Amino acid sequence: MKKALITGITGQDGSYLTELLLDKGYEVHGIIRRASTFNTSRIDHLHDNPGINGKRLFLHYGDLTDSVRLVKLLYNLQPDEIYNLGAQSHVRVSFDVPEYTGDVVGLGAQRILEAVREAGLIKKVRYYQASSSEMFGKAQAVPQTETTPFWPRSPYGCAKLYAHWLTVNYRESYNLHASSGILFNHESPRRGETFVTRKITRAATRIKAGLQNDLLLGNLDARRDWGYAVEYVGAMWLMLQQDEPGDYVIGTNETHSVREFCEETFGLLDLDWRQYVKYEPRYERPAEVDLLVGNPAKARKQLGWEPRVRFKELVRIMVGHDLELAKREAQIAALA
Repeated sequence: MKKALITGITGQDGSYLTELLLDKGYEVHGIIRRASTFNTSRIDHLHDNPGINGKRLFLHYGDLTDSVRLVKLLYNLQPDEIYNLGAQSHVRVSFDVPEYTGDVVGLGAQRILEAVREAGLIKKVRYYQASSSEMFGKAQAVPQTETTPFWPRSPYGCAKLYAHWLTVNYRESYNLHASSGILFNHESPRRGETFVTRKITRAATRIKAGLQNDLLLGNLDARRDWGYAVEYVGAMWLMLQQDEPGDYVIGTNETHSVREFCEETFGLLDLDWRQYVKYEPRYERPAEVDLLVGNPAKARKQLGWEPRVRFKELVRIMVGHDLELAKREAQIAALA
């Protein structure tokens, strides 16, 4: 039985990856931060039901800012695979908390990579680094590939770039089987509600249910390559099954604007988005990333991976889920 350790296990990607690994027979360990409230809602259906995973899911308190804890965990667990998904992952917020973002995202990767060395796992473990399309920032080529020069435009993008090059450095310096997935935007019903796609689908469905009047957004012209998170975690796993490590762009090779996402979302609900979406300047970034679109040709050729859920289907999945949430919320409100 393979053993995997996931940082960021309670996030969107971490929860879907956990499901995937459990389905493949792994023993899965996750690092969670201590909080005064429970923050494991995305994996509670797995952790609270041993019948689903055969008691193969274990959670450990820890943090990417605590190097001693990381070394102890790796030494005790001796994992076969490590997936570093933990981050302060909100790009706009990274401008407000740049030091914290750099500490968790950039130095966090440094700490866990060095913990691999300290625990004597260089020859045993395979490491996955969650890199980001935000590293391309002010895109120097369209579409972006593994050879496109990086130009990050946020503290988050800069921190991700530091972690990305560290992964390359440990691979080259110590012969660590370390791979980076340069993932473009990937969404799902488990996406956090402060991220623009989920913010749109939640607001639109609540407006449809009579629970909300409008939606405040920043730049509607920003264009992104949006894929389905369930498929993207499959690419993460495939990277660590290769004989040789490498870096891979994971995207759909399609780009759509925030405005298009609004049009599609509200259109599915028979609403005119222009009546409800209002501009709010505080949601603008100090430095904007105008266009991101990733060509996953390398992943298709070497991993056998390609996206199947496209833009319209992705929006439909998210709207369907959030509409059910809004209906239940409206029913509760009616009984109050």
